[in-house]
Amino acid sequence: MAELSNFLLHAGDPAPDFVLPGVDGKTYRLEEFRDDPFLLVVFWCNHCPYVQAWEGRMIDIGKTYLPRGVRTVLINSNDARAYPEDRFASMVQRSAEKHYPFPYLQDESQAVAHAYGALVTPHPFLFDGHRRLLFQGRIDNDHQHPDRVTERYLVRALDQALAGEPVRPSERPVQGCTVKWLS
Repeated sequence: MAELSNFLLHAGDPAPDFVLPGVDGKTYRLEEFRDDPFLLVVFWCNHCPYVQAWEGRMIDIGKTYLPRGVRTVLINSNDARAYPEDRFASMVQRSAEKHYPFPYLQDESQAVAHAYGALVTPHPFLFDGHRRLLFQGRIDNDHQHPDRVTERYLVRALDQALAGEPVRPSERPVQGCTVKWLS
């Protein structure tokens, strides 16, 4: 487990570009989301217990906010050789089993994770329509017990952004499994 806040990107920074394969057989580019008022990029994986604990809430967020103009994209950058559960075939299977309402992409080279400064899984980044960073941080304050959540950091950021308000705070420490870098 890691709780980290030494971020590469900060509020106002542009979203780094990406061209990545999705579990649906398509290739996705940042440019493809240009018409969406907001883009939520979340570094994700299959094996991390934090991801698994927050998975249902993330699916709910994706479903709830898509009709309001927020597109969500999950990116798995983990070393799949060292963590076989994070292999592409397993990503395809998990996305289908959990009925992900968003693209699930593989960053095999880890170049995208490096460009964003992804620290853990999950690590959400919320961008505005100009693809400037509005928020990054933890999903909420209790990954293990949804019924004990008292602070919904990501939902608050989404609601502030959708209301045209400044997102405050723009950063919260992230918590999860560290990104599994290639050795």
